[in-house]
Amino acid sequence: MTRVQGRLATSEREGAPPFSQEQVERIVTTGKETEPVEHALPGYNWSLKKVRRWVKQVMRCEVSRSALRILLKQKGLSWKKCQKVLKKAKPEQRATFMQEFQQSFSQVCQGKVRLIYIDEAHVHRDMDLGYTWAPTGKPAWRLSDCPPLADRINWYGAYDFSRAQCFIWQEGACNQENTIQFLHHLAEWVGPLSASVLIIWDGAPWHKAKQVQEAAAELGFTLQPLPGYSPDLNPIEGLWKWMREEVTRNHCHLTMRELFDACKAFIDRINAAPDQLLTRLWPKFELDPAFEKLLVSN
Repeated sequence: MTRVQGRLATSEREGAPPFSQEQVERIVTTGKETEPVEHALPGYNWSLKKVRRWVKQVMRCEVSRSALRILLKQKGLSWKKCQKVLKKAKPEQRATFMQEFQQSFSQVCQGKVRLIYIDEAHVHRDMDLGYTWAPTGKPAWRLSDCPPLADRINWYGAYDFSRAQCFIWQEGACNQENTIQFLHHLAEWVGPLSASVLIIWDGAPWHKAKQVQEAAAELGFTLQPLPGYSPDLNPIEGLWKWMREEVTRNHCHLTMRELFDACKAFIDRINAAPDQLLTRLWPKFELDPAFEKLLVSN
């Protein structure tokens, strides 16, 4: 007897019949293809509690959450965090970008082009909550001094894929003037050009500004915009996630100076391990057909 059958047998002794194969498939299909609100249940995610309520309403039987968990896992389902799909992204633009990028990357491999990704991020002094190990049965408390929303750093960041190095800079808001300043600081960081520099960044308004475009050209930078609503094609997005994991996850910094120093120390630390940095911030070279199909269907 399987574990599921054993659990269902227990439920049967408690007054609930075991599920037939047809009923099992119906439970799985309901969880995969519908949402609770479609069945007069609250919300848009299926918890075990809601599945249990649905089974009771539709199949007129009681079953434990443990039995349902085992059943769903054996049918290939697992409890996971959803990922947002930006439905405004255009699959044809993404495909065109990928073709152009692959052509440019062949020159990167030959050392003719230096590939740099750029992006901006707002890092707040307060903590980003996340999982940690803590004593069983006790909450994992973390103290926050409730910093105001203004206590944040607006970082400009550059990821030099060719050298496996990162660079961050900040001077107030992310706007046209500060973007030009950042590009000049970036040029100093890059140093004398032995190859053309290709910068890939998104379509933020200050990136498109005429003066910014002219400043980039004067510095010898070639700009390639990402397709709209496609942060997944910019690996530097992973830098900000990594930084928050190491710097602000479950920790509220006491001062802005402390936060600034912690961010800088993080960059120094990852730059000292270029192999790890490349592994963590590896670009996407192929589009996932299943993901692109979601965009087409919208």
